[in-house]
Amino acid sequence: MLRVSKIFNLNDPGWGRGNQNGSGQNEPPKRPTNQGDGPPDLDQVWADFNNRIKSVFGNKKGGGGGFGKPPRAGGFNSSPKAAKFGIVFIVIVALLLWLASGFYIVREGQVGVVTQFGKYLKTVQPGFQWHIPRPVQNVELVDIASVRSFSVGYRDNSRNKVLPEALMLTEDENIVDVQFDVQYRLKAEMPLETGDYSPAADYIFRLVSPDESVRQAAETAMREVVGKQSMNKILYESRTAAAMDVMRLMQQILDRYQSGIEVTTVAIQNVQPPEQVQAAFEDAIKAGQDNERQKNEGNAYASKVIPEARGQASRMLQDAEGYRATVVGQAQGQAARFESIEKEYAKAPEITRERMYISTLEDVFKNASKVMVDTEGGNNMMYLPIDKLIEQTSSATSAPAATSVPSSAVTSSSNPASVSGNDVSAASRNRLSRDNFDRR
Repeated sequence: MLRVSKIFNLNDPGWGRGNQNGSGQNEPPKRPTNQGDGPPDLDQVWADFNNRIKSVFGNKKGGGGGFGKPPRAGGFNSSPKAAKFGIVFIVIVALLLWLASGFYIVREGQVGVVTQFGKYLKTVQPGFQWHIPRPVQNVELVDIASVRSFSVGYRDNSRNKVLPEALMLTEDENIVDVQFDVQYRLKAEMPLETGDYSPAADYIFRLVSPDESVRQAAETAMREVVGKQSMNKILYESRTAAAMDVMRLMQQILDRYQSGIEVTTVAIQNVQPPEQVQAAFEDAIKAGQDNERQKNEGNAYASKVIPEARGQASRMLQDAEGYRATVVGQAQGQAARFESIEKEYAKAPEITRERMYISTLEDVFKNASKVMVDTEGGNNMMYLPIDKLIEQTSSATSAPAATSVPSSAVTSSSNPASVSGNDVSAASRNRLSRDNFDRR
């Protein structure tokens, strides 16, 4: 070991100066007279390094002159023991360096997928780790924290369209231009048992091109969702619901292939008809808006008229209920009155009959505007124009409230009668009414 340490001893004053007389390694070197105090010669440094390497494996007792020739003076002559020691030392150093190359660091947000002879072995957590170096084991670091994203139907901005991806067919056989973004990341679960595949291992080994597989799954899911809806619905009504359906369908497809990928967001950026029919479609939109406006106006008018009609109907029903109650009450009252009269008639028929007769005549003459009076001793009946008298009384506002009938209106030789308004002599009225009642 001492001999090896001398090879790399930079503090040696003879390093790079060479041995001037070739007499052993322990003699102090002599300063060359032609170089002065300048730096050592590079060729001489390399020659000294080779000489010290040779000294590790043996002494300078003459070098070989070639195959079948005796060694030359000053050549290299190794011993078997020194050669064996040098080989073991080199092997040990190489083995240590090989084992040291197996150390690695897994950063936060990453996992390490370890393979042994190309076959999946395990998944390691973030931290300082070690594995058997290549070619036995290998490790691949996979980022599971970052969110990956891509666009379908356009690149960079909405004007830079990719029509083969964007054009899709709806349920009612119309074509729409759909542009949407997808964000995804790797699942963070770890396997429960050693040897089970983790999501990171699935991402590496299950799919040939995982990112392209996610893009194809997104386009497939969107085409399926759009193909099950009408054009108007996907344009105006169900963008959010369609995005949720696409995300759910994408996750089902990726889980079926065991990709280890989790879809986080599907955002529909723009949905519109193709540019070739944009003008006609705008006209259709305006017509639809006019239709909606007219519907709203009709609904507003209906909201105003219908409550009023319901109020009128309710009022009429209440009036009818009141009228019914009035009629029923009157009928019940008349029935009760008839029953009371019938009881009184059974007790005193003559008196009750006279009362009923007088009451009936009062009701008849109450609304009569003309009265015929039969006088005694004559066959002519006197006519009293009471209706004309009432009209004259009501029209003459300056006249007295009570108007007397002229004497010429009523003439009688034996029993003159004086009438004012609707009043008639009680005796004449009773006699006339009784005679009429007897005739009936």
